[in-house]
Amino acid sequence: MQNHENNYIYGKNPVCEILLKNPKRINKIYIQKGIFYDNRLKKINELAILNKIQIQQTNLQKFSEYFNDKPNFQGVIASVSSVEYIELADFLNQEKQGFKRIVILDEVSDPHNFGAIIRTTAAAGFDAIMVSNHRTAPITAVVEKVSSGAINHIPIIKTTSLSASIDILKKHDFWVIATQMEAKDNYYEIDYTDMNFALVMGSEGKGISKTILNKADFTVKIKTNFESLNVSAAAAVIIYEAKRQIEIKEKPKSL
Repeated sequence: MQNHENNYIYGKNPVCEILLKNPKRINKIYIQKGIFYDNRLKKINELAILNKIQIQQTNLQKFSEYFNDKPNFQGVIASVSSVEYIELADFLNQEKQGFKRIVILDEVSDPHNFGAIIRTTAAAGFDAIMVSNHRTAPITAVVEKVSSGAINHIPIIKTTSLSASIDILKKHDFWVIATQMEAKDNYYEIDYTDMNFALVMGSEGKGISKTILNKADFTVKIKTNFESLNVSAAAAVIIYEAKRQIEIKEKPKSL
């Protein structure tokens, strides 16, 4: 067992979620020796047995050596294979009833923000997240932990060029919505219904690059009383406004 966070996830919920959604990613599960088996750990044990995944009991000292800077591992760690990214072409070829909605992250480098955005995007029922292969947070144990297993419920598209990929999306009838503090429209003034759209969120420091902003069909802002929200909080606000509008539009009208 090597001390390399990219090869492990930790915590009851992330381990349980990957067992439910994608058990083939798990190589082995380590559980703290002598720990009380609550309902979540019992579920992990049952799913591991069902999927014929080896469970090894180990002591607290070993856990501390492997994850001494990672709090809240909750007595369970899973050795896993890497998350598989998908190609944009494969995503576009997937059939879906209705419109597709994705989130594009332009150089979001903080793993906690990345994990939180994954969780929000998946929970809201969006179809994918797109990232570039440079200056973007890699998918690590921290990202998986913060996402609470949501990373196993939504495809991640990785591209060498966000700019070129956005051009492809636009050719496939996607509208591009970018966040910008100087935008004219508030985020709730845009109609997110009846269209394929890509919501672009920028990096923690620089925001969205000028090249990407120039490709946007709409730019929106979130008005705050003082400083701006961080990228994961801003993404959550806009994503759930879009979800709210879509649900109202799709709600059957009473007779």
